[in-house]
Amino acid sequence: MKKGIHPDYKEVTVILSDGTELKTRSTIKTDDGIIKSEIDSKNHPFYNKDQKIQKKDGRIDRFNRRYKK
Repeated sequence: MKKGIHPDYKEVTVILSDGTELKTRSTIKTDDGIIKSEIDSKNHPFYNKDQKIQKKDGRIDRFNRRYKK
């Protein structure tokens, strides 16, 4: 590897939205070595099945009407 072109790879603490702390290594620049996450698998709609499913009919029909030959 070339010297001087790679970012510092240091230990950081990731604090999830529920207070869980994880120790890992990262190249993210932080002053205090802490990364606070607002979204994780416990509160993101993709993981907890609370996502709103949009109506496919309206969008597909509108697309077909607009670009129908």
